[in-house]
Amino acid sequence: MSFSQSDVIMMRREGSGKHYSHVHLKKTPPPASSTLFFVPKDEEDLGICVYLLVGLAYLLVAFTFPFSLCVCIKMVQEYERAVIFRMGRLLPGGAKGPGIFFILPCIDNYVKVDLRTISFDVPPQEILTKDSVTVAVDAVVYYRVFNPTVSITNVENYQRSTRLLAATTLRNVLGTKTLQDLLAERENISAQMQSSLDEATDPWGVKVERVEIKDVRLPMQLQRAMAAEAEAAREARAKVIAAEGEQNASRALKEAADVISQSPAALQLRYLQTLNMISAEKNSTIIFPLPIDLISSLVKSD
Repeated sequence: MSFSQSDVIMMRREGSGKHYSHVHLKKTPPPASSTLFFVPKDEEDLGICVYLLVGLAYLLVAFTFPFSLCVCIKMVQEYERAVIFRMGRLLPGGAKGPGIFFILPCIDNYVKVDLRTISFDVPPQEILTKDSVTVAVDAVVYYRVFNPTVSITNVENYQRSTRLLAATTLRNVLGTKTLQDLLAERENISAQMQSSLDEATDPWGVKVERVEIKDVRLPMQLQRAMAAEAEAAREARAKVIAAEGEQNASRALKEAADVISQSPAALQLRYLQTLNMISAEKNSTIIFPLPIDLISSLVKSD
């Protein structure tokens, strides 16, 4: 934190033999350039050799004009930015682009950075869950570069580093979950991984936009056990449903028997209805209904 001379205001009061001093400090805002990398601000930072080489480069451009334009003028696309280094030192002003920019031959070099969203597959990871179940999980990660200068100066290869970090984060996050949580809470796990990756890649100028778990592969023995458990649960539910159906049917039959017992003619009508249904199917068998009362009277007479 720096303070200028005009920012310090001294006020003194004298009274009753005591001296009071009040100091008001006004903070100056930090420089606009990032503090994560070195940018020369003063001429003292550059040696005399650098100025000589820069002057020679300008003379070379002037002497070979207009042929030097083919080497000095570069272009980047709308979705790209160029980070320029002069004599190995980062030029102030941030990344250049989109469009045309100018470099000096022999002493300047630049690196293109793609700002579009990039996706990659995380290789399948053998993970031991919290309940000691080994599963193979793979995912897909979407990220983009939001600060081209930081992504070049702060990390050697931001793409490879992001891939390795994604694989490690996948193992660390899923290692704290049970198999049931892994199968049922994919969205929450993806959001947790995205938050962890985004926080870790922020110093690299990388923004992790989305993380999705693609597939969870279980061992064959565990798949057979889960399939047997699911089949047993389905059979149990089927038996319960069949028992409930028989219970409801028996109640309905009881109510129908109570209604028919109140009127003997109703039973005869039921016999005729059943006979009509059988005859409609064009069967050769003829059924004659015999009243129960007649049979009971014959039994009593014997």
